[in-house]
Amino acid sequence: MSTLLAFEDALKEIQQSANVRVQSHSLPLVSAVGRILAKDVVAEIFVPPHDNSAMDGYALIASDWQEGKAFTISQRIPAGQTPQPLEAGTCARIFTGANIPAGANCVIMQENTQVINDKVVFNQVAEVNNNIRPKGQDIQAGQTVIKAGEKITAIHIGLLSSLGVTEVCVYKPLRVGVLTTGDELIPVGKTLASGQIYNSNGPMLSALVAQSGHEVAQSLHAEDTPEATEAALKTLMASCDVILSSGGVSVGEEDHVRDVLEKLGTVHLWKIAIKPGKPLVHATLDGVPFLGLPGNPSSTLVTYHWFARLLLSASSGENASLPQSYLVDAGFSRNKTIQRDEFLRVSIGEDGLAYAHSQQSSGALLAASESQGYLHIKANTPIEYGSAYPFYPFSGF
Repeated sequence: MSTLLAFEDALKEIQQSANVRVQSHSLPLVSAVGRILAKDVVAEIFVPPHDNSAMDGYALIASDWQEGKAFTISQRIPAGQTPQPLEAGTCARIFTGANIPAGANCVIMQENTQVINDKVVFNQVAEVNNNIRPKGQDIQAGQTVIKAGEKITAIHIGLLSSLGVTEVCVYKPLRVGVLTTGDELIPVGKTLASGQIYNSNGPMLSALVAQSGHEVAQSLHAEDTPEATEAALKTLMASCDVILSSGGVSVGEEDHVRDVLEKLGTVHLWKIAIKPGKPLVHATLDGVPFLGLPGNPSSTLVTYHWFARLLLSASSGENASLPQSYLVDAGFSRNKTIQRDEFLRVSIGEDGLAYAHSQQSSGALLAASESQGYLHIKANTPIEYGSAYPFYPFSGF
C-alpha cells in the first residue's frame, strides 16, 4: 500500500506547483466585476480631493469663536462649488461634501446653532478640524489601492470609479476542461437501465468552476477504456488551460486515468490522507495542469473545495488562499480516531454548537445540501463534546 500524502503537504504541493495560465488584457471598468486584476492600481488623485465638510452647518475659524458671539454669514457653499477664502470673524454656511474655504478650520453642525436676525450663534465650542474630512482621508495619491491578483468586486468598482478609473488590466478567464469517466454514468434526461446512475459530478463540477469565476471550455465524458480516456484528455489538452476529472483515479481494474496520465505526462501526487476524498491525482500533461478527483460525489465536492479551487485560483492569476475558518464547539462526541484528516458535513445549531449530519457517506450529496459547512477533524484526533474545532462554511469556498 502506497503512503498517503498528508493533507497540508498536498495543499502546499499543488499551490507551489501552480502558475498563471492566462494572458492579460484591458477591460472597461463597468465590465470588470468578477475578473482578476493583472496589474496593481495606483491612485493618481487624492480622495477626497480637498478638505470638505462632514456635516451641514457652518465653517469658521476656531479661534474666532466666543460664547454668545453672533457671526455674520459671509458666503453660502453648496457641494460642488468653489468657495472664496473665509473673511476673518465671519462664518460660511456650508453643506455636506462642500469644500472648506481657505482660512476656515472648523465646522459646527447646524443642530448646535441658532440663527438670530440673519446671524449665527454657536452653542458648541469650536474645535480645530471638527467635522472636517481632510484631503486624502480615504485615499492618498500614489497609494496602491488594489493589488494584482485580487478578484474585482462591486466595492472595487465603486472605489476605482471614485478615482476616475475607466479601464483596468485583468486576466482573461481561465478555460477549464471537465472530464467524467464511468460506463455506469448516463446524462440527465435519459432513462436509467439496470446498473446505471445519472452523471451528477459533471454538472456539479461545471457549476463549481463557473461559481468560482472561471470558464468551462469543454465538458466531456469518457467510457471506461484507456483509449477513450486518452482521446478525451488529448481533446481537452488542446483547448483548455487546466483539466479537472472525476472518477477513474482509484485502484480498480476499470480505473484507467492514472495509467493514461503517466503515458501523456508527469504524475506529481496520488492519494491524500483525507476523508472523504483519498484518491486524488495531480499531474502535468504537456504543460497543462491536471487534477483527477475521486468519483464519489461527496469526495468530488470536498476535493474540489480544497484542492481544485486552489489550483484554479492560482492558475487564473488570483492570489490563491485557503478559506477562512473559525472555531466552533462540537455538539457531539466520538472516541474513534482515523489516520486521515476528516471533513464532516455539519450544521450550527441555535445553541452555537456544530452537529454532524447523520449521513457522512462519500457517495451522499444530500448531506452537504442539508449542512452549512465542514468541521475539520485532524488525523488521529477524537471528537469531544464542547471542544472547539475549525469550521469552514460552504460560503467561504
